[in-house]
Amino acid sequence: MPFPQFDRSRLRLLPIAQRVHDLDLSDMMSLEDASDYSHPTLAILAQRIREARSKGAAVLMMMGAHVIRAGAAPLLIRLMEEGWITHFAMNGAGGIHDFELALIGATTESVARYIREGQFGLWQEDGLYNEAVNRGAQEGLGFGESLGKYIWENNFPHRDISLLAAGYRLQIPVTIHVGIGCDIVHEQPNADGAAIGKATYQDFLIYCNTVDHLEGGVFLNFGSAVIGPEVYLKALSMCRNAAKQEGRAIRHFTTAVLDLLPLEGKDVHEEPAKSDPRYYFRPWKTIMARTVADGGESFYVEGRHRDTVGYLAKLLLRGEQA
Repeated sequence: MPFPQFDRSRLRLLPIAQRVHDLDLSDMMSLEDASDYSHPTLAILAQRIREARSKGAAVLMMMGAHVIRAGAAPLLIRLMEEGWITHFAMNGAGGIHDFELALIGATTESVARYIREGQFGLWQEDGLYNEAVNRGAQEGLGFGESLGKYIWENNFPHRDISLLAAGYRLQIPVTIHVGIGCDIVHEQPNADGAAIGKATYQDFLIYCNTVDHLEGGVFLNFGSAVIGPEVYLKALSMCRNAAKQEGRAIRHFTTAVLDLLPLEGKDVHEEPAKSDPRYYFRPWKTIMARTVADGGESFYVEGRHRDTVGYLAKLLLRGEQA
């Protein structure tokens, strides 16, 4: 006999209009909103991106959901439109924030409040997210393209600030890498595990194709502490395996981690000892040490995403110098 399962028909979903939001359209950034923040490492990264694009190499930006919550999507869209970033990758929460902003112009509920009420994540309109993924999986699309197509073709009121919709419009990959059970939409009665798995695995293979062109390129990880380094690690192993059989190598590229942890001044090119708690900060050992040990270079930038994305965008879009 199978183990008993939770009956999702017992759930009560409320209209999302009843939800209190912590983020709305007033938080969206433009270049004029970027602060006076600057950092010399970002100037180096901007130059590495220019060099990578001049030779057709990949520039891949992985990010946690807080980058979308920082209001950076309009700047990321411009970087995509002008060809500076060739692939964006997010966790599931990033996709949800992007989808909600496009749909209602607001996102981010109070976990502390709504978990006490048993209402966290249980909003009717978020079922559309699953509908988009379910439909896209049937059409053979990846997770990110499924969402971007749905946002664009259904003319969401704020699709102009959606990174997912921009990716669909421009046919540039914006992939979503999901851990089942991690996202609020998995609470919904119409969440389909098979569709989620199929679509997010297709995005993983799309991601691997980009990593296969990382020689001479740039990999940026903005604030993703687990999904970012882990997906990158497995993709790089697969691509190096195939490249070796083809007489190629994927060794000479630039990586950077941009996050809040105070690591500046540390030798991030050598992984910390296992006795150091920072050993378990995966971006350090995976992105800045192990995977660039045989020919690559790596950097760390400590800062808020609103500042670091804003300054990098100014350097690339305006051609500003440090």
